[in-house]
Amino acid sequence: MDIDIGRAKRGRRAYSFDDIAIVPSRRTRDQEEVSVAWQIDAYRFEIPVLAAPMDSVMSPATAVSFGHCGGLGVLDLEGLWTRYDDPEPLLHEVSELRGHDAVRRMQEIYAEPIKPELMVGRVKQMRDSGVTVAGALSPQLTKQHAESVIDAGLDLFVIRGTTVSAEHVSGQAEPLNLKQFIYELDVPVIVGGCATYQAALHLMRTGAAGVLVGFGGGAAHTTRTVLGVAVPMATAVADVAEARRDYLDESGGRYVHVIADGSIGRSGDVAKAIACGADAVMIGSPLARATEAPGRGFHWGAEARHASLPRGERVEIGTVGTLKQILHGPSLVSDGTMNLVGALKRSMATTGYTDLKEFQRVEVVVL
Repeated sequence: MDIDIGRAKRGRRAYSFDDIAIVPSRRTRDQEEVSVAWQIDAYRFEIPVLAAPMDSVMSPATAVSFGHCGGLGVLDLEGLWTRYDDPEPLLHEVSELRGHDAVRRMQEIYAEPIKPELMVGRVKQMRDSGVTVAGALSPQLTKQHAESVIDAGLDLFVIRGTTVSAEHVSGQAEPLNLKQFIYELDVPVIVGGCATYQAALHLMRTGAAGVLVGFGGGAAHTTRTVLGVAVPMATAVADVAEARRDYLDESGGRYVHVIADGSIGRSGDVAKAIACGADAVMIGSPLARATEAPGRGFHWGAEARHASLPRGERVEIGTVGTLKQILHGPSLVSDGTMNLVGALKRSMATTGYTDLKEFQRVEVVVL
């Protein structure tokens, strides 16, 4: 139902994950009977979690470790690891920056050109480990670099931006034709973000295997402050899940995975995202708290390094434990920042569901 904002404007009420709660059912189960396995295309994962392509979260080494923990690590192919032979000193420098100088210095650091040979080398490094390999490019650089990194051995290709549309209008250069591009690729593509039913439906029609819901950046982005653009995630995920259902009918049975990407900081948010209809979640800040994370207790996304209009910030979030502890426990804290997968299983068991598709039907209430 639309609400009058004023005489000339109406708006729909939307809800964040903090605005809703999961309702227990009449049945409970043993946690051992719950499966959180997830499969997209030919690739199966033991947990429905993707690591966000952020330099504070993923390096080639942490992407491999994340894969061994059962998830899918996504490397930012436009980050420090593809600009510098050894980015470790720069990662240390970023963790030492303070005040407004942090934005200016990060812009300088990321002004270093991307080196295609490094991009290929990082993909091969992950490939040699035996885990499923995924990398992300922005829509602006996808056409330029996609072929070389896919030839290097990417299993899944992610096109990720603040907002990605199936139809970008530009008078400056020929835009990326997503439908043609995805059709010509030999690997599954995950694309986003989007936040509305119609935008998601258009992305699904391009042939994408999955769509990202949200604007990414999470705790580190300031898109709402800088651009005034935001959609609360509970409503966004539920709207895109409806687009998935309608596209399933429209396409005669083609299922496109919905991946919540944004505003997922604690274990309860993971459960709520799937309860709203997500098949999996992409997270950044929870993993940036790992002792192995490249950010050393700090977190930032691609938005923070924009050359002319930064829409993110570098935030200090500290460390709580190892990557394995954050995902699988045991938890040493009671605030939902550790044992994310265990909490999801417990939530599913408490409400009586045995797998993720069933759990999408759980009842929720508005607080």
